[in-house]
Parts: sequence; C-alpha cells; structure tokens
Amino acid sequence: MRFDELNLKPEVLEGLDAMNFKEMTPVQELAIPVILEKKDLIACAQTGTGKTAAYILPLLNLLTENKKSDDAVRAVIIAPTRELAQQIDMQFEGFSYFLPISTFVVSGGGDGAQWDQQKRGLLMGADIVIATPGRLISHLINSDVKLPFVEYLILDEADRMLDMGFYDDIMQICKHLPKKRQTILFSATMPQKIRQLAKNILYDPVEVNIAVSKPNEAIRQSAYVCYEAQKMGIIEAVFSKKVEGKTIIFSSSKQKVKELTTKLRRMKYNVRAMHSDLEQSQREEVMLDFKNGKIDVLVATDIVARGIDITDIGLVINFDVPHDPEDYIHRIGRTARASAEGEAITFVSDAERSMFFRIEKFIGKEVIKNPVPEYLGEAPVYDIEQLSRTKHYKKRESHKKNNLPSGEKNRGRRKFYRRTPRKDNNKGEKS
Repeated sequence: MRFDELNLKPEVLEGLDAMNFKEMTPVQELAIPVILEKKDLIACAQTGTGKTAAYILPLLNLLTENKKSDDAVRAVIIAPTRELAQQIDMQFEGFSYFLPISTFVVSGGGDGAQWDQQKRGLLMGADIVIATPGRLISHLINSDVKLPFVEYLILDEADRMLDMGFYDDIMQICKHLPKKRQTILFSATMPQKIRQLAKNILYDPVEVNIAVSKPNEAIRQSAYVCYEAQKMGIIEAVFSKKVEGKTIIFSSSKQKVKELTTKLRRMKYNVRAMHSDLEQSQREEVMLDFKNGKIDVLVATDIVARGIDITDIGLVINFDVPHDPEDYIHRIGRTARASAEGEAITFVSDAERSMFFRIEKFIGKEVIKNPVPEYLGEAPVYDIEQLSRTKHYKKRESHKKNNLPSGEKNRGRRKFYRRTPRKDNNKGEKS
C-alpha cells in the first residue's frame, strides 16, 4: 500500500516524497490508520520494520489538523535512551520539513546548562517533546513543569524501558498528563509486564502484531564456530573481501570493545568505539561521524543494538554470542533496514556453543556455519545432537536440584535414557 492512499495532509505527503518514501511497511499499513482515527494502540514489531515512521506520520497529521498555541506541549514521546530520543528527533526533522511543527529533546547527560535549557524548553512549550523517562520525571518534580495540554503519549521500545526499571517513572509521568489523551505503545516483544502496563495506561487499545521476535528475512545469517584466539584472524578474513556499506561489531563488554578497537586501529582500519564510558558529546560525535561515512567500522556494546536507524549498514558482526536471544535479534536488526539487504556474522567460541544453539532454537532455524580458514588451525565441532543431549542432561540435573517429587525426577530420568542408545547384554544390539 502506498502512502498517498492514506488520508494524509499534502504537507506530510510532500515530506514523504522529498525523502523518497513511497510504499508502506506492514506495521505502517496497520498502525497509521488506527492512529489517525485517534484510537489507543499497542503494536508489537521487530526492529527495522519502520515503526518510528508508523507513529511520526499520523502524529504530524493530527497536530496540523488543529494547530494550537506554541507555548503548550501537545505530544510526549518517551524513549529508553538518549541515542534513540535523538534519532527520533532527527526523523521528525526530516518528515516535518514542510510543516510548522516544533520538537524538543529532554534527556540525561550533559551539565547544568543543559538542564536549564531543557527546563526553559519545557516551560516555553513545543509541539512534541521527546524524552527519556528519568530526565522527564526529574523535570516534572523539580522544575515546576506542567503538561496539562498533552493530547498524545507515545512509548517507544516499551519492553526495553521496563527491562531498565522505568515502570514506576512511566506511571508517574502518566499521572502528570491529562487522562483524556491518545496513548500509543510500541514494543519489540509482548511479555506479561507489557500487557500489564498497557492495561494500566491505555483505553480499549487496538493491537497490532508484526513478525514478533523473528529476524528480518533480508538478513543473511551465518556463523563461525571457532576458538576465542581465532576471532581476530576471522575478522581479517572477512574484511579481506569487499564489504558493502558500513560495519558494526558488537561485543557484550565495554572492556572487550576497547581492546578490539585498539587492535583494529593497529591493523589500520577506520574504526571507533561506542560504549557507556564515553561522554554524551563523544557518543553523539561518534554516531554522527558513523552516519556521515567518516567511520567505516563501529565497535559497540549493546548500547546501539536498538533504535539507531542508519540505513547503509551492510554487515553486523557479533564478536561474541549475546546472552539473550532477543539481543541477537536486535543486534542483527541494525542491517537490512527498510527494503535493503544485509549480512550478520556471529563468532561462536567453544564456550558459547550452547548459547548459540539456544538462539537457533529461538529463531526457529539453523544458521549456516562457515568454515574457519585453514591457516587459523582446527576449530571446535558444532554438534547439534550433542548440544541437544547436553540441554536435556541439564534439565534432568535441575530436577534433582529443585527437589521435585520422586515421580517427577523418575519421569525426567526415563525420558533422558530413552534418547540415549544402549546395548542389550543378551542380544548385543542397540535398542
């Protein structure tokens, strides 16, 4: 379905045309009409499906239908991180180019001057305030900020905000907003805690679900099963071939990100690091340089695994296996944005095989295993049957530790031995 088939204002369509947006993604096709009808919405969509535009476009349309005083905040968008809040603001800037719409970001970090600037901005008003929950609630409590004219509340990446412990902040923010408002909630997953939040702050919402927790089919997934010491050699082998677009290398620890960045610099790669130890201004500079092509390779923790929309990332490398399968989805979702294609490669060390096997079970497919270059030596074996048996053994051991009734323990033991071939002493054959 095309955007011009929607009942959007000419100025909104003009902005879409300038940005060369023609066809809607599935989540946009389902969510935009609901929002235009001013109904509450709970939408579950994976990263990279165009969910940000799914609420930006109808919100711009609604705000321009009934333009009000410039000194009032009319819409509040809450995002889990500074980086995502700034990314949303940049998208608003593009889509609203032909519209008299003002936006303002309220996020943590910075110094006292930034706090004062945010306070003035909230008191003076803007059509749309994009905020992180902790900083917004601080201003509501300490800066005498009032939000009596808010008509729209949008929660982006709500599941991540709850994982970060922002449930109470969100509920507190809602108490400062008018009860009569339109509330929109976007989440990559739909656990019970999200449904409870939706029940508390949404009114009779429409629910939209798009490809929950499955990687984009346009991502070519593969893995190298290797020893930890072989990983740098594999990176050299991967980079010896032409890589289309930019590259992100993810690692789970800040220390490993720093070490890996240093090693890649010594190998003369154009690389920078992104992690939480950097000052906010440094993080902004790195992301801007990466987006503008001044950096070819970004080495990062999961700080950029969600919400950062850079369209020309051609390759994602997981230097280590993420502990949570959901994090795997979000990491590789940095590539193949919109209608593009991309590649995701995961390095699976000997100790990480069972974790990666769990990811494969989660996404419902076996990921292609690339051969480790011969000159790097022998690599570990990835034996799916062995990993399955190991998982089953651990399940049996957990029965013992949990002191289940004997019937339960025996039931688990019988199931385990049925899966293990055994030799019959009388016949000498496998049963």
